[in-house]
Amino acid sequence: MFTFVRRLGLTPRLVNSVYVSVDTNTAPPDAPCAPLPTDTTDPGLVQALKKAADGARLTATDAVRLHDSAPFQQLGVLAQAACARHVPGDAATYVVDRIISLTNVCTAGCRFCAFHVAPGAERAFALSRAEVVDTVKEAITAGATQILIQGGLNPDLDLAFYEALLREVKAQGDICVHSLSPAEIADLAAREGISVRDTLVRLQAAGLDSLPGGGAEILVDDVRQRVSPDKLDSDGWLNVMRTAQELGLRTTATMVYGLGETTAQRVEHLMKIRALQDQTGGFTAFIPWSFQPTHTAMPLEPQTGVDYLRMVALARLVLDNIDHVQAGWVTEGPDLAQLALFFGADDFGGVLMEELVVSAAGADYSVTRDDVVALITRTGLRPVQRTTQYEVIADA
Repeated sequence: MFTFVRRLGLTPRLVNSVYVSVDTNTAPPDAPCAPLPTDTTDPGLVQALKKAADGARLTATDAVRLHDSAPFQQLGVLAQAACARHVPGDAATYVVDRIISLTNVCTAGCRFCAFHVAPGAERAFALSRAEVVDTVKEAITAGATQILIQGGLNPDLDLAFYEALLREVKAQGDICVHSLSPAEIADLAAREGISVRDTLVRLQAAGLDSLPGGGAEILVDDVRQRVSPDKLDSDGWLNVMRTAQELGLRTTATMVYGLGETTAQRVEHLMKIRALQDQTGGFTAFIPWSFQPTHTAMPLEPQTGVDYLRMVALARLVLDNIDHVQAGWVTEGPDLAQLALFFGADDFGGVLMEELVVSAAGADYSVTRDDVVALITRTGLRPVQRTTQYEVIADA
């Protein structure tokens, strides 16, 4: 609790049932309980706050100071002003989509994943193409405009399988196929003995429209070696995204924080994404998620709501070349995602009709389209349904 209150930028004080201070190690009874003012003795923080207010590009040092030391509410105000510069107006967007978990078989064996099983495991499954197509038909009938097919690094599913699957999915109607993470693309390329570019060209010809940013976690190899040593390294992830964007595929970028990384490593992740966006302009949105430790091999302390809102705000301020920041209700819950719309996020993400991977780790939230519309409306913003590429479909 002491840590939680501190993260809010408040002064913790232990009291008894009649609110008399009983802990001499915390603040005295007359200590202020208002948010801590800016530390004017730290010229670096003052400068970082001014740069953020002016819309100037932040350095890595600026970003670390803001993450660790900026008053919580002030960081939110700065991020919301930055959001208004990128996305003027009173709209908050969402997309109607369906996640299809194609398989739980994965050779990567990431320590933070509670969903995967090894090849041949009793719980292993892999959907057939017919099963996927039936699900796509249901999603289109329900109004979905986007399909996200995700799985693992399954050695039984080759490139020809995915090509045939994508063609069948696209034949069902007007649906955007936003599918296959960089790790899956790189794994397919390696198993086929061809380049990442050639793999993407074939998938694009078969119907792949856009790549999700999954598998980024923290784009720092010291962290990746600890949590996912057998998966694509940071340069590999960035290379797949760069290649996809050069081929005209738009992509998203993500971060899973709370894996035991430092603030500097979180910032390094953001800087790598910003640098690639400077080169290609191919990222449509950034989505930060907190690590969900339940049922995983990494029993770390869960991140708090304040940690999440700080991360959203920092992403908005650092990623000055990416227009959209999504609120991650899948991991954080709909209420906290609602608050994120005041800390730099402009988008509520997908109205998911199915989600198995994150829920396996203990975050089991669900929302309907009506829920999302109500959550956005109650903030005073205007709910707008969008496409994968952030084109407006309709209000509410």
